[in-house]
Amino acid sequence: MKDLKTTFTVSIYTENNLGLLNRISAIFLKRHINIDSLTTSQSEIKDIFRFVIVVNASEFMIKRLVKQIEKQIEVIASFYHTDDQTIFLETALYKVKSKSLFDEKHIQKIIKNSQANIVTVSPNYFVIEKTGWREDTEKLYNELEPYGLLQFVRSGRISVSKEPMNISNILGLNSDK
Repeated sequence: MKDLKTTFTVSIYTENNLGLLNRISAIFLKRHINIDSLTTSQSEIKDIFRFVIVVNASEFMIKRLVKQIEKQIEVIASFYHTDDQTIFLETALYKVKSKSLFDEKHIQKIIKNSQANIVTVSPNYFVIEKTGWREDTEKLYNELEPYGLLQFVRSGRISVSKEPMNISNILGLNSDK
């Protein structure tokens, strides 16, 4: 069905050139597709960067979008995958009042049960790191909020495809594994 919307992870392998992110986001804007999450980093290939963009769209629209993105001169290849075709996570940081850590013993149990880590403690605050699925980071947010949540930030999705994307073959390097 043409109108059925699904969550897709779009992976774009590219050179790291000034203004490319602006041009790519303009393609999404032009097609009225909202970006839910965007992460960019060095890829597995030296000097090649990877954008990981999460969107909710129909497969018809995502196919057209990926073709349009590949027309950008700096883009080497662009792929799209459903959640079932990828392994993905997010990371979140929570800054909480230190008083809670020492006065509320229950908060230590929350941290332990969520498999989160305390990354720093100061007299005024402590910072917790949690890596997992969006539902996991949101659950921990909801559990920590009553204890004086000072700041919260969550990364965009990071993902790898279950099947090879063969970007190395496209570049004439060794094949992806």
